[in-house]
Amino acid sequence: MQHSETVINKGYVGINPMQFGYESCEKGHSYGPALRTHWLLHFIASGKGYFKIEGREYSISAGNVFVIPPFVETYYEADLEEPWEYIWVGFTAPQDFDFLHNDVIFLPGAARIFEEMKKCGTMTVGRTEFLCSKIWQFFAEILEKKEEKIGYTEKALNIIHSEYMSDISIQIIADRIGLERTYFSNLFKKEIGISPKKYLLKYRMEQAADFIRNRGYTVSVTALSVGYNDVYIFSKMFKRYYGTSPLAFRNGKENA
Repeated sequence: MQHSETVINKGYVGINPMQFGYESCEKGHSYGPALRTHWLLHFIASGKGYFKIEGREYSISAGNVFVIPPFVETYYEADLEEPWEYIWVGFTAPQDFDFLHNDVIFLPGAARIFEEMKKCGTMTVGRTEFLCSKIWQFFAEILEKKEEKIGYTEKALNIIHSEYMSDISIQIIADRIGLERTYFSNLFKKEIGISPKKYLLKYRMEQAADFIRNRGYTVSVTALSVGYNDVYIFSKMFKRYYGTSPLAFRNGKENA
């Protein structure tokens, strides 16, 4: 038996849900060969089936997700003895979308996510957004299962770029990514070209210059916004970095 929910196409630029449903298929139930105009994921909750895409053939069972990209011909068929029960969600995505590289993904842990998608049936206004959040949650599960890991330096850069306005230090960053401070500093300098301490200062000062010169914020607001609770210390560091005080820096821009 098939159950589908109406999903309002709100035309979101990123991941934009288009359809959702689930079905306990009859023995031998099939669809295709056909194509779709958007991405479509089928999570197999139980049973077995057959999936064919561009000449590649798969016999798949519970815990797998088969992936149908837009404008790609596919065919799928439920097993004659143990027909599958699946949950599907369809969505559009940007052209550079690159989360789904495989035709079939074995991800039993995604069962919870797809089952939770069924809750959208109780929603009216927020149904599309709820499904969008679950699709992203599924992508997060995929990334966690990948063998390649985010490098230490990339993690450090992400911490600096997102938390430079807080009271972070090189020791805190090293602890967060699980490295001894000296080893982390040497690794960072080898890959970026300057020490993490100098990079953190550089990033803070560049943000400060933008806040003062281009956005018109006061020195006190800027200082706090780039991680300095003491305006005097901030002004001292700014002058050391740019060779002029924050106020002179602003006045120079205004008089230019």
